[in-house]
Amino acid sequence: MDYKLIAVDIDGTLLNDEGKISENTIKAIRMGVKKGLIFTIATGRPIQGVENINAMINLDLPFITYNGAMVVMGKTRKILYEKCMSSVDAKNIISLGKKYGVNIMVWKNNCLFVEKINEWVERYIKISTVEPIEVENLIDVAEGGVTKILWYDYTEKISEYHRTVGTFLSGNVNYYTSQPFFLEFTDKQASKAIAMEKLGEFYGIDRKEMIAVGDGFNDLPMIEYAGLGVAMGNAPDEVKNKADFITLSNNEDGVAHVINKFVLSAP
Repeated sequence: MDYKLIAVDIDGTLLNDEGKISENTIKAIRMGVKKGLIFTIATGRPIQGVENINAMINLDLPFITYNGAMVVMGKTRKILYEKCMSSVDAKNIISLGKKYGVNIMVWKNNCLFVEKINEWVERYIKISTVEPIEVENLIDVAEGGVTKILWYDYTEKISEYHRTVGTFLSGNVNYYTSQPFFLEFTDKQASKAIAMEKLGEFYGIDRKEMIAVGDGFNDLPMIEYAGLGVAMGNAPDEVKNKADFITLSNNEDGVAHVINKFVLSAP
């Protein structure tokens, strides 16, 4: 198969445990792009949160951000696809989060909104590299819809919320744990798989010509959607079981291995 597009998760996939991309992986990406491959990052982060990766690769690549709620070009910032959560759903999730006493952060128009900057928000600032905007009430921010809502708390609490929160949500909401301490909410039409479909429409690429590589449960939609779904060697068994191929771990240049095997070695 002549694969024309590859979508790659960041944490635990593209980055090693030191939070870096190896020179070997950067070389493989550049060689793949030179051959005509569309390389896209697929992440729950906003575009600001991948600036360093964009700079390292130094190519104008499409980025699947907010777990598929926005597809945007890394340098030109041209938005190729965007799907916001409705204000009704957003207000419900914010109200529910307040009831639980969880730390709530709202993304809208590529800005981060919080009600109070505490130690949890300080930690998230280091992750997202975005300074938040303090507001009196996040419910007001939800007016007109939002891109993504994030709950941030202790792992055991997030695990419990993940098990029980679905009862209180409409059928128009996606929710998932991108990290054990994050519970994220987006519109149902915002997923890494749907974002790949939109990129396919934009570039004229069929799903069977796509590769998706990831290590987490929020990567499952794109792993199952792509013609070749790849799980990292460090992925949980539940993710590996859904994949067509299991590559090396993130500390062993697993992404480079996929590009070398299925793109650069292809005739």
